[in-house]
Amino acid sequence: MRRLFAACSLALLAACGGQPAKRPTPTPTPAERPAPHLRLEDQYAANEIVLRAMGLLDTGYLFGGRNPEAGLDCSGMVSLVVEQATGLLLPHNAAQIASRTRKIARSELRAADLVFFNTNGKPYSHMGIYLGDGRFIHAPSSRGKVRVESIDKAYWTQRFTAAHSLF
Repeated sequence: MRRLFAACSLALLAACGGQPAKRPTPTPTPAERPAPHLRLEDQYAANEIVLRAMGLLDTGYLFGGRNPEAGLDCSGMVSLVVEQATGLLLPHNAAQIASRTRKIARSELRAADLVFFNTNGKPYSHMGIYLGDGRFIHAPSSRGKVRVESIDKAYWTQRFTAAHSLF
C-alpha cells in the first residue's frame, strides 16, 4: 500500500511540476494598436474627439459660436468637441487653448491633435482638429461651414503656426 501511495504521489508531483503550455499572444492589428504617444484610454478619447468633430460637418459658421444649432467658430468647435468627448473644459479662444495644451512637432501629429494657423496676423488666430492622413477639420469663416481640408494645401502650409496635443 505504501508503494502504491508513493507511486501515485510521485506521478501527481511530476504532473503538477511541469511547465504549463504557453498560449500564443495574438498580435494586435494596426487598427488595434494605440498611437505611440497615447495610452489606451487616451486613444479612445482621441477616437471620440475625431468622431464628434466629423459629426459637425456642414454646421454653419458663427463668430463666437459654440452651439451647433446656431453655428460654430473654430475654437468654439474645438472646445465643444473636446468637452463632449473627454469632459475637459477648454477656453473659447485659440491662443488660450494653445497655452493649455502640449506643443508637438508637426511630424508627431496624430488624430485628435490640434493644429493652429496665422490667418489674420496673429500666430494662433485659427485652429482645427487633425484627423490623420494630412487632413484636419475646422470651422472656417470663408464659405461658412465646418469642413475637412488638407493641411498640405498651399494656403494652410503658409499659415501653419503649431501643432499641439491634449494628451
